[in-house]
Amino acid sequence: MAVDDSCPVCLTADIVCAKWTLLLVRDLSEGHSRFCELERSLSGISPRTLSLRLRALEEEGIVERLSYPEVPPRVEYALTEKGRDLLPIVEDMRRYGARWLGGDGRATGELAELAGVV
Repeated sequence: MAVDDSCPVCLTADIVCAKWTLLLVRDLSEGHSRFCELERSLSGISPRTLSLRLRALEEEGIVERLSYPEVPPRVEYALTEKGRDLLPIVEDMRRYGARWLGGDGRATGELAELAGVV
């Protein structure tokens, strides 16, 4: 997708413009989440698509997969430092949507702290 491989905006767009990516980052901004929690919060995403997106984000170093040796096995997903660096983009989109598109602009949790709202 990148038009110019030397352009940081193009390279970032390659990652964040993939469908569901920014919504996954938004949902993981609150901390660790299990697959079923992410599936519930992202209405309309199929389990296969969610699995593929999480795997792609893991390969990019944006999401980490945490496996716990329990019975039944428990797997959680969390943002890495690289993933947390995307939170200001999500917060800017939240503010833009609230101002220009009539969306709910309430900032919560870590996003609010990053934006200086709290």
